[in-house]
Amino acid sequence: MGFMTNDGMTRCLIRRASMSLALALAMVGAEVSWAGAQGRVIYMAAVEMKGGAQQEKEPYPKVPLPEGEGYVRTPPNPAGRWEVSAYQWSPATVVVQQGETVTLEIVGVNGDIHPSTIPGLVESFTVKRGEITRVTFTANKAGTYPIICTKHRPNMQGVLVVLPK
Repeated sequence: MGFMTNDGMTRCLIRRASMSLALALAMVGAEVSWAGAQGRVIYMAAVEMKGGAQQEKEPYPKVPLPEGEGYVRTPPNPAGRWEVSAYQWSPATVVVQQGETVTLEIVGVNGDIHPSTIPGLVESFTVKRGEITRVTFTANKAGTYPIICTKHRPNMQGVLVVLPK
């Protein structure tokens, strides 16, 4: 197998990006037409990203993490392994059209409970592990709205973007 030139690699990356964009646009179009008059359903999850290392390979960090329950770092266990985790929404950014009726269907994967809000759109809702929470609203006003888990601050925030008509 030969090596690819920079020009060849660039063309390959552009082709792949173009195919990915075309596929994404096709999926968005399919989702909108599928939703029809019922409104639009967007599927989300409350997840926890987790990683760790052996202390002899990566020393345990000394710098504190921001306050709140959103980031968790456990010190090395007797075997020398330490871990870090962070809660987040997946996807973290949701884009809708002004005037759309939207249902966020959110499954709780990690974390026992996520008391949440979308200020300006949804006063409060709670996502629980192993359950589906449905949050329905009409996106009447264009703008950006944070999707906030009030328990796992500061990082468990997403963004709802309402595009103008």
